[in-house]
Amino acid sequence: MTAFFEGATGAEEALVDVADGATVLVGGFGMAGMPVDLIDALIRQGATDLTVVSNNAGNGDTGLAALLAKGRVRKVVCSFPRQSDSWVFDGLYRDGRIELDVVPQGNLAERMRAAGAGIGAFFCPTGVGTPLAEGKETREIDGRTYVLEYPIKGDVALIGAHRADRAGNLVYRKTARNFGPVMATAATTVVAQVSDVVDTGELDPEAVVTPGIYVDRVVSR
Repeated sequence: MTAFFEGATGAEEALVDVADGATVLVGGFGMAGMPVDLIDALIRQGATDLTVVSNNAGNGDTGLAALLAKGRVRKVVCSFPRQSDSWVFDGLYRDGRIELDVVPQGNLAERMRAAGAGIGAFFCPTGVGTPLAEGKETREIDGRTYVLEYPIKGDVALIGAHRADRAGNLVYRKTARNFGPVMATAATTVVAQVSDVVDTGELDPEAVVTPGIYVDRVVSR
């Protein structure tokens, strides 16, 4: 059963059991779809030594960047760690205060999808012949070289959706959808931030992207 919470206090309650050392999947493509309210609640909650998996390594001084600035994150797994507004991560990395694992964007999504689908590992051509493939098993298949990649699983996923119903089904708004659906399948506990919650049956079933069976907690503003 999906549990429902409201507001800032509810967000903190929804994240009360995030443990030190947890792997946290954080949705968003830049700020689009980033669950800022949940990240702010995680900052207040106090969990530390986290591994964060996200497309970016934070933007500006809010959201994920604010979590990094608090020194709560030990390692970032992402595709785009450097942007014009990623100065928080950049400073931490240059000072040796945070670890980085760069994963090509398609691989990032597929590795989380594999975790959700129960796939033990898969071979992919992305990264062959680059430093990203160093130390990884390779195999030639039909004359092409592939790299072995393993699933990325999360203890917690924090995702942003547009709307939920009382069964926990989620719909997304345009590009804010990004990594939310695959992250929702790849974590032990999934917490979704939404704009509002409607009664079960009010969402068009054809528009539901993440079924409620994947969603443990919903926080509405």
